[in-house]
Amino acid sequence: MCGIAGFISTRETPEARGAAVQRMCDAMVHRGPDDGGMETHHEATLGMRRLAIFDPAHGHQPMRTKDGRHTLVFNGAIYNFKELRAELETHGHEFHTHCDTEVLLTAYVQWGDACLPRLRGMFAFAVWDDRESTLFAARDALGIKPLYYARLPDSGLLFASELNALIASRLLSREIDPVSAGEYLAWFSVPAPRTIYRDISNLPPGHCLHLTARGRLHTSRWWHFPAHTPPAAASGTYQDFVAGLRSQLENSIQAHRLADVPVGAFLSGGMDSSAVVGLMSRGSATRLKTFSLIFGEAGYSEQSSARLAAEAFGTEHHEELITGDRIAADLPRILGSFDQPSGDGINTYYASQTARAGGVTVALSGLGGDELFGGYPSFRDLPRLNALLPCWRMLPATLRRKIVAGLNARPGVQSRKLADFLAHARDLHELASLRRRVLPESTRLDLLEPEARRLAARLGPNHPMLDDFVQELAGADSFQIISAWELRTYMADVLLRDSDVFSMAHSLELRVPFVDVRLLEWLWPQPVRFKYDRQQIKRALADAVADVVPAAIRQRRKQGFALPFPLWMRRELRPFLDATFAPASLAACPWLHREAVARLWTEFNRRNEPRAWSRVWSLAVLINFANRPAR
Repeated sequence: MCGIAGFISTRETPEARGAAVQRMCDAMVHRGPDDGGMETHHEATLGMRRLAIFDPAHGHQPMRTKDGRHTLVFNGAIYNFKELRAELETHGHEFHTHCDTEVLLTAYVQWGDACLPRLRGMFAFAVWDDRESTLFAARDALGIKPLYYARLPDSGLLFASELNALIASRLLSREIDPVSAGEYLAWFSVPAPRTIYRDISNLPPGHCLHLTARGRLHTSRWWHFPAHTPPAAASGTYQDFVAGLRSQLENSIQAHRLADVPVGAFLSGGMDSSAVVGLMSRGSATRLKTFSLIFGEAGYSEQSSARLAAEAFGTEHHEELITGDRIAADLPRILGSFDQPSGDGINTYYASQTARAGGVTVALSGLGGDELFGGYPSFRDLPRLNALLPCWRMLPATLRRKIVAGLNARPGVQSRKLADFLAHARDLHELASLRRRVLPESTRLDLLEPEARRLAARLGPNHPMLDDFVQELAGADSFQIISAWELRTYMADVLLRDSDVFSMAHSLELRVPFVDVRLLEWLWPQPVRFKYDRQQIKRALADAVADVVPAAIRQRRKQGFALPFPLWMRRELRPFLDATFAPASLAACPWLHREAVARLWTEFNRRNEPRAWSRVWSLAVLINFANRPAR
């Protein structure tokens, strides 16, 4: 795991490029405290910070081929590097380390960008071709590892693993893009390829980037959700499916736990993390370390379930108590580690801190289970609502507008979300597109100043990926459509991005065995009736690990992991929020309508509506981000 950076320019001197790349690498020491390096080859300067996971004594980067033509910087982990190494040796390649970095570089030399579908893992990497004066960069299929980039006026290119690193180059503006601010208010994050900054882009998951010798840059998509799969790929019976799923899960866990440093796991006590830890424990020669967060507030802590799981699996379990006072004291550090505003992720910050302090360098997480096995209410609710849309559309337009207005006038998050569905959705794709909205469209537009409001209204209420997804998922069933939307939006743009930022803030490599392309591609053609049971959510996963996970956990009603923010925001976090919503703070946000923002904060304090906390908190994070001092 690393932080990578690069500066490609024909006009800047090597000294100027080197100074900028060094500043970017210095801003990412937390991503790689074990090693660092920088090399310049003609118009390219590449740098890195390394957290050594495989072959710690070797694997220094940037890594260059023996002939000097190709130079690689790489962030991530290639889990099948040993198999790839054996195949590459049959092509005559020799290896001098036992790390995945050398295998990745050699794979690119052998196969070019055709190496990408062969890679199993999480990655963002860049390869400079010194003979052709070209740069190739790529990001893993599902977006586990990030890559940000910016064009320069002279056709040059900057790239890095973090936005904070790009800003540290001192070559880019910190100007917030009003369009991105508007999208953030809708989605809890800024969807790729935009970022919060006007001049910086986010390479989307499953995409690659080419920079030619003439300075032309283009991006393309190298991975798509599976299209047509032969019927033979699907299981014939539920028993065959469960057996196949168990085999796939064991294979993924085995791949993801591979490391030359201590490996542990997050354990919340839910089905997903328990399945991961249970399978890890069966194949462990040493006692596994597990980590969970606990809270004093009733109804939030999963302490008893996590302890039950830890006892059943025989792990060395560590608990960390999180309080509102602690959050309030740590907020400057937490918010300072954001490289984009996010309405989520603080739980990952503390879980990662606890795991690193507990002696592990790698931790596995159950993230991704809900997206693959239908754990979210969207899998139940959206098909039902989609079936009603034709009847709804037959009502007179005036009546529909009246009903939507009535729903918007009601208190409660659910009523307003239903109003958005009815006002803007025409099919399942549009319903799935709107599912993860934080603020209703009317509220979002009210919070923006006229010009920002005009830009937001022009883009419309639906997710920017809508048109692409309609085309890519043509022929998919409803479960696949909802799963793909959950994977590519909320998971990629919020959960995975926050997991990367907050785990790396503590120099911890976080791995997600459910977010595995091989597992996903095996699951994709399986019959929906095997994957999803409305009466018993995640039945398939529970049955696949029935001999491992205690019945009390398998039969436990799903409880989403949540911090007690609705309570803390009215108590320990109130001083921070009062200061954030003060006129002096709002002055740094010219794209926000100050009176509307003040009304939202006042309304939150007046009403006891616990589910509304995320709207207020995400807005507070955005305002705080805009008030950041220059670094």
